[in-house]
Amino acid sequence: MEVELMKTEIDKVFDLQKTHSLNMRSSTAEERIGLLRSLHDWVLEHREDIKKAMYADYRKPYTETDITEIYPVLSEAKHTIKCLKNWMKTKRVPTPVTFLGTKAHIQFEPKGSSLIIAPWNYPFNLAICPLVSALSAGCTVMIKPSEMTPHTSALIKQMISELFSENLVSVIEGGLEASQLLLAKPFDHIFFTGSPMVGKIVMRSASDHLGSVTLELGGKSPVVIAPDADLKDAARKIASTKFINCGQTCVAPDFVLVPRSLRDEFVQNLNEAIDTLYSSDGQGVEKSADYGRIVNERHFNRLNQLVEEACKNGATLAKGGKNIPEENFIEPTILTMVKENMMVMEDEIFGPLLPIMDYENIDDALNFINKMPKPLALYAFSKSDKKLGYIFRKTSSGPAVSTDCV
Repeated sequence: MEVELMKTEIDKVFDLQKTHSLNMRSSTAEERIGLLRSLHDWVLEHREDIKKAMYADYRKPYTETDITEIYPVLSEAKHTIKCLKNWMKTKRVPTPVTFLGTKAHIQFEPKGSSLIIAPWNYPFNLAICPLVSALSAGCTVMIKPSEMTPHTSALIKQMISELFSENLVSVIEGGLEASQLLLAKPFDHIFFTGSPMVGKIVMRSASDHLGSVTLELGGKSPVVIAPDADLKDAARKIASTKFINCGQTCVAPDFVLVPRSLRDEFVQNLNEAIDTLYSSDGQGVEKSADYGRIVNERHFNRLNQLVEEACKNGATLAKGGKNIPEENFIEPTILTMVKENMMVMEDEIFGPLLPIMDYENIDDALNFINKMPKPLALYAFSKSDKKLGYIFRKTSSGPAVSTDCV
């Protein structure tokens, strides 16, 4: 019965938005900017509510929420407000000789009705930043927040209901059934952030209606430490980006490749960086106000299983390993002597576990990266631009960043 009620609600809102999307085609820049200003101001006024909701979901530190959730949304809204009039202008373009005597221009228009399926790891940012884009483009929007972060999901629903009519923006809460019902509708565009496995399902669903998609998926992001790298600097940057949001970041460093002769020194620097970040008072990471928790019990158990399997098959626990089940707490954990056939090297980790693999020759490390599925991001540390260029030329990835991460 609950699914039937949900289906009725989705059908009703979809039809309302499909009709209203035709009106949105003629909306002006000033009208769209007005919507964005309202959203921007609401977020600014409700910063504390957003931080409390995310802390309730998985003890996300307030400062982290400010930096990774609230600031990106405010920045995106301000940038869009500044640029939108120019973006919407018709652009004159030259015509080829074959159309001599004609004039041509590009006229930008809304895609129509859109669906945003947001993930749980950055549940506010990755729901509302795409909303900024959809509204600025003149689209109607249905948002499906993650059921794994119910407090944040409820807050997003409250925000949308206070700001917009449901024929423009609406929030549909729920789990798998809600996603399946939404994906059965012929949206003009679907924006999905999540795992590659679910991304394939989204893409297949969109193809049934010839709808377009934006898929922001996961993947393992390696770090290559060259023999001449500044190990202390690399360790500090890797630790600060790996363990923010408790490692639950799509572009977090997923594993590190380091010269065998430098492995122990690098691990020592990494351990010191973790202590400085999360236990400078010696109280332990579990007492830190700057370290969050795993989102739920299922992911907590999954991560512990990865550690157990790796150690059982020869990996060494070089740091961490402590967990508190009732809090879904796993402290920053460093694994050395990791082999490519271990479970921790199969899929994106999405948690505070960092495998360290050593190599003898830089080409061995790059060949290993090239054997794996294409990295979502690639990070390389070296003092030599020539060496960095060599690493990036010999590999293929999403963003490639030198001497930094994320």
